[in-house]
Amino acid sequence: MRQFIAAAAIALLAASPAISAESVGGDKAFSFVALGDMPYNIPGDYQKFDRLIAAINKMKPAFSIHVGDIKSGSQPCSDEMFQKTLDQFQTFDGALVYTIGDNEWTDCHRKAAGSYDPRERLKRVRQMFFPDPNKSLGKTPMAVESQGKLMPEFATYVENSRFEKNGVLFIGVHIVGSNNGFETVDVEAAKEFFERDKANIAWIDAGFKRAQELGAKAVVVFTQAEFDQARFPNGSMPRQSGFTNVLDAIEKGATAFGKPVLVVNGDEHFIELKPLKNSRGKPIPNVLKLMVYGEDDVHAVRVIVDPDSAGVFGFVPLIVPENLGK
Repeated sequence: MRQFIAAAAIALLAASPAISAESVGGDKAFSFVALGDMPYNIPGDYQKFDRLIAAINKMKPAFSIHVGDIKSGSQPCSDEMFQKTLDQFQTFDGALVYTIGDNEWTDCHRKAAGSYDPRERLKRVRQMFFPDPNKSLGKTPMAVESQGKLMPEFATYVENSRFEKNGVLFIGVHIVGSNNGFETVDVEAAKEFFERDKANIAWIDAGFKRAQELGAKAVVVFTQAEFDQARFPNGSMPRQSGFTNVLDAIEKGATAFGKPVLVVNGDEHFIELKPLKNSRGKPIPNVLKLMVYGEDDVHAVRVIVDPDSAGVFGFVPLIVPENLGK
C-alpha cells in the first residue's frame, strides 16, 4: 500500500498544472509502458486486458514491454490459450516487446495446467511468440537484436533481446519465478536451468558492454522474476538460489557502467519502486527496481525517460478506471 500511495503521489504531481511553461523533458525524452502478469484470471480478464491495451494505444508510447505470465499457473498451457493472448498482443498499435514468464512453461506440469512437459511448452512459446526474433510484436513492430541470432553458441535463446532508444539500452532476459526454474530433484529441469542461466549471464554481460561502447546514458533490464530476497535472512541468498548468478551479473555490469540502471519485473502482482538489492541483500547504488501491476490489478506503469536528466527515469501509474474493483 505504501508503494501504491507513493506512486499515486507521483501521478498527482505529474498531473498538477505547471506554474510556468517549463519543459517536462529534453529533446530526447520519451516514454514506454511496462506491464505484466496479465491476462491472468481468464477468460474474465480478456476484456480488462483489451481495455488496458486501448488505453495504451491512446497514449501512444514509444513502445510497450510485457514482462511475462500471460495466464495464471493453474490454467491450461494449451496452444489455444497462448494464441488468444498472442492475438491480443498484436492489437497493440505500437511495438510490444515480450519476455517469457514461468506460468507459460515451468508450472505447466501441474494437473490443472494440463500436465504438460514444461520444456516442450517452452519450445512452443518460442515458436509462437518469436517467429522473427529480430522483430517485436505489435501492429508496428520494431527491430530488436536477439541473443539467438547474435550469439550462435546460444541459438536457442531467441527470446533474449535488446534494443536502443535515444541513448538508453534495453535488455530483455529470460529469468522467471519459481526459483528461475531450478529444481534439484528434476534432472531435465536442472539441465535446462544451467544452460539458460549461462546464456542469461552472457547476455547481461554483453548488454552492459554494449551500453559502454555506445556511451549510453542509462540501461533498462526487463525480466519476469521477482528475486524472492524477502524469503532469506537479511535478503542474502544461498548460492543454490536460481537467481544468484544473474543478480551477480547485473551488479557487476551496473557497477562497471556507473550510470542509472532500471530493472523492470513482475511476478508479485503489485506496484513497487525501490533500489535493487544484490545477492548479499545490499542495495546496488545506481540500480532501481520497478515491479509492475498484475493479476487482479489489470493496469500498467508509464515510464518517462529523459536521457539528459540526472535520474533519467520517472514513473506514473496507468490506471484503467473500468478495471478497478472488478
